[in-house]
Amino acid sequence: MSKSRIPSLAAALLPLLAAASATAQAVVLRCGSQIHSGEASGFVAFPQDEIFCPLIADPKQPRSFLGLQRGEFGTLDDPNAEQTTIGAIGLGDSFGLLRWGGGRPGDGFHLALSGAVLAQFDLGSSSTDLINADYVVALPLTWRRGWLSTRLRLYHQSSHLGDEYVLRSPEIQRDNLSFESLEALVSAEAGPLRVYGGAEHLFRREPASLERKLAHAGVELRSSASRVLSLLAAADIKSSEQHDWRRALSARAGVQIAPRARAGHPLRRVLLLAEYYEGPSPYGQFFLDDIRYAGFALHLVH
Repeated sequence: MSKSRIPSLAAALLPLLAAASATAQAVVLRCGSQIHSGEASGFVAFPQDEIFCPLIADPKQPRSFLGLQRGEFGTLDDPNAEQTTIGAIGLGDSFGLLRWGGGRPGDGFHLALSGAVLAQFDLGSSSTDLINADYVVALPLTWRRGWLSTRLRLYHQSSHLGDEYVLRSPEIQRDNLSFESLEALVSAEAGPLRVYGGAEHLFRREPASLERKLAHAGVELRSSASRVLSLLAAADIKSSEQHDWRRALSARAGVQIAPRARAGHPLRRVLLLAEYYEGPSPYGQFFLDDIRYAGFALHLVH
């Protein structure tokens, strides 16, 4: 090859190299999640990630976490103790089924199957008794267009008391709490700020006296969507007909650690969060209690 052709060949290859480099970069959403570079547009079967970012402060967000909570837990409290210490554990994940890409990378519709087991343990007991476990299975249909995203989710929840906790006293009665719910949320992002809101409608309820309506809103603030270390703060508010529309407030703040992933792949993220909760209990078997606690937790997010 003559030397005169080398510059022209390099000039021809530069656009291809630039395109390959751009393809190798995962699409970063404003709220910190990422979309795999090969799944950012078009039709994708079994996509690896999500286009609706998980809610940081929602206690019922399907997610894997380990937390420590200390405070007032209603009927769980020992009458001789001022506060109770609870260990909270979650095992949750979402499996993408289908995605129809939109006009821009990261936009479109996404259908998934998600589930979680959310459990609480009494750390003050001699055998660290399992107190309550909530089982959640959901079919979320999400949509995104740039800074706007929505989630329409049909989910089932059933809740069960731990056997060791039931054996503490004959006065403890196991309730068969189970329901399905249809949830609709709208989320908007502007730079570091995210706000969301929506509602739920419960059906096929057990017990039948469980009220149907719930309102849900929240706000999130993050220092950066692309740095290895970033700061997070979030507040989630729920208000239900069951509790005469009294507010349940969940607040979390801390840091996100997101090590650099391989080119084109979404990040695995670790969240170290301090948390505060006040209001009607999110723990299924104790939904009639008012609780208040502070604590901290380690969350694993992808």
